[in-house]
Amino acid sequence: MVKANSVTFEMEDNFQKQTNRNRMYIYSPNGVQLLNIPIKHSKDIRQKTKDVRLETAFDWQKQHFKSLEAAYRTSPFFEYYEDAIAPIFTKKHTFLMDLNFETIEIVKKCLGLTFETNKTTEYFHEVPNFEDYRILANGKKDNAKFDEYTQVFEEKHGYINNLSILDLLFNEGRYALDYLKKQSI
Repeated sequence: MVKANSVTFEMEDNFQKQTNRNRMYIYSPNGVQLLNIPIKHSKDIRQKTKDVRLETAFDWQKQHFKSLEAAYRTSPFFEYYEDAIAPIFTKKHTFLMDLNFETIEIVKKCLGLTFETNKTTEYFHEVPNFEDYRILANGKKDNAKFDEYTQVFEEKHGYINNLSILDLLFNEGRYALDYLKKQSI
């Protein structure tokens, strides 16, 4: 996304469990920690990602923010970005995609990115006129290796690859964009 002028997001695919559509990994004091956004499962066999509703029976946002604080409060840039990311953990959304798009907009602003976003209106298995990165939503098949940067608990657990963009922001701050520009998928 850092290298793109525009990004088109898939809206018409079927939601798949255990993917990066509703989860992220952070570097906690105990190593890798999964933050999973709870969703309401549909009775339909196939539910489109755009129709997935968030579970609101408990305050998962508060729990996630406390986990981020425990993981990154001592990082160099947590306090700098804390107010910017607050809406992710305070604003109530009905749909997962609304939360995801707000998160993308916040991260774009934090990084100073200006790419245009588009949404699909129909699902195509092949997309010959686009670079297709939809596979990245399936976290289990994402084996990308990235250059190392300093992480808060690195001395305890070593460098952990491919975590949430928040890990990079909190640890690298304004240098995060330069770091991302050097990476390839």
